[in-house]
This record gives sequence, C-alpha cells and structure tokens, in this order.
Amino acid sequence: MIHSLAAIQRGHQYSPNHIENDTLILYKTIEELEKLGYKIKVYQEDSIVDENLKERMLFHMIRGSHALDSLRRLTKKGELVINSVEAVYNCYRKNMAKLLPEGGVPTPKTIVVLTNPKEFNASLADELGEKVWVKRGDVHAIHREDVTLVYSKAERDNVLREYYRRGIDSAVVQQHIPGDVVKFYGVRGTDFFHWYYLEKNGGPKFDVSRLIEIAKNSADTLHVDIYGGDAIIDDNGNIYVIDLNDWPSFAPIRDVACTYIAKIIDQKAKEYNQRMHTNE
Repeated sequence: MIHSLAAIQRGHQYSPNHIENDTLILYKTIEELEKLGYKIKVYQEDSIVDENLKERMLFHMIRGSHALDSLRRLTKKGELVINSVEAVYNCYRKNMAKLLPEGGVPTPKTIVVLTNPKEFNASLADELGEKVWVKRGDVHAIHREDVTLVYSKAERDNVLREYYRRGIDSAVVQQHIPGDVVKFYGVRGTDFFHWYYLEKNGGPKFDVSRLIEIAKNSADTLHVDIYGGDAIIDDNGNIYVIDLNDWPSFAPIRDVACTYIAKIIDQKAKEYNQRMHTNE
C-alpha cells in the first residue's frame, strides 16, 4: 500500500544564506522516502493553512508561528507531524532558556527579557556583565544582528531597542563563555551523530562521548527528532550548549543524514498507521 506524506518547505525568510541548503536536505529526504514507496506532495510554508493539507502525515521545516499554528490545529485532529509543533516552539530561544537547564543540559547563564524599554528588566540583565550575547527570543537568526555579541550595557540596550522596533517582543541575554564552537547534528531514535569544529584549526580537547550525551539529552528535553546545534568548548574541555535548531540544513553531511531522517519518518509513519488501523 502506498502512503501519502506532505512535505513543507521552510519559508525563505527563515533560511538566511541557507535557502539552497535547506531545500536540498528536504528534497534528498523526499527522494529517500520515495524509494521506500511513499508518495510525497510538497507545500510552501508561506502559503500553508490547515484547510489545504489533505495528507494525514507530514514532515516539515517550518519556523514561523503562523504556519506552526495551522499545524497545531492538525495535530489536535490526530495527524502525524514531524518535527512536532511543540518541538519547534521549544527550540525558540526564550523557551530553550528555561527548558534546557531544567533538563540538566549545561548552558551559559541566560535570561529572557522583554524588548519594550518600559518593561525591560535592566538590573537582571546587568548581572551577566557587559560582554554578553543578545539574541532574539523566537526564531533563529534572520538578520545579522539577531545574534550579537555586545561589549557594553549601552550596546546591549541599543540591540534590544532595535528588536523592539522590528516587532520582536522578547530576547535572551546570554553569558559569554570564551572557547571554541563545535557544531553537531543528530536524528533522535537513530545512531546518526556528526560533529565538527567551526574553525578549521580545531580547538581544545574534550570528551566526544560527553558531547553526544549532552546533545541527545538536549533533543530529548525539547522533544525534537531532527536537530542540529552549537556548543562552546572552554579551555578545560567543558561543554555548554548555546543553540539547538529544529531540522537544520545538515550541509556538511547531507547525503548521509537524509537516509537517517527518512528512516525516522518511515518508522513514525508506520507506527501512526498501525495506531490508526488498531483504532478503526
């Protein structure tokens, strides 16, 4: 029996400098699923509403709240959605700031603030010092200043005011930890995991098994199946997660990752169909 799946492509505004890469990983995943016998229909995030989705199972790269809310209504009707709407919202930085530490994931000290100057809690942000990261609190970076390292309270406040002018109502202020950035990718429920130093010259030695443990715990905590992220390795080899993304482009390892992504979608689709058949 041929099963139908919907695939929803990420809106271009949420793929700054990565439109082609995001498109490639989606379509390579589609190719792998077609080999398994699935029929796939592709939709665009910018035009999606729940009424025009006929398929009961779908996978997506959506980031925007409008389309996510449409998917939330579908989920309430019992449809299968990968990554889940909950998982994508959990990856919004204002939510990660609370969820990851609660899940035992080591992260830099982070506070969530409102960008409205009348509601901004400066005294709380001041506790993190002058050199801090300021990041928009919802979706991942769209503009260059959406993730900004600042060196003074005045610079921090200027970035927050700019967010407010752009309609971004919340932000996170995050402790700066000196070290080297490691990027990682994984697919929950499989043995796929890939990491590399952002800088080609590498960085301090660290326990890779510990990175894998921390990354998987991050994904479990946020309930995200297809994920990637960034971690800081300090001079002592300590690992701190600074970001986790729902379905990144997997650009360095795309040809391998797509097979594992297809595998987890196939597995969940079979489980879903089995439940539906049992309930009939």
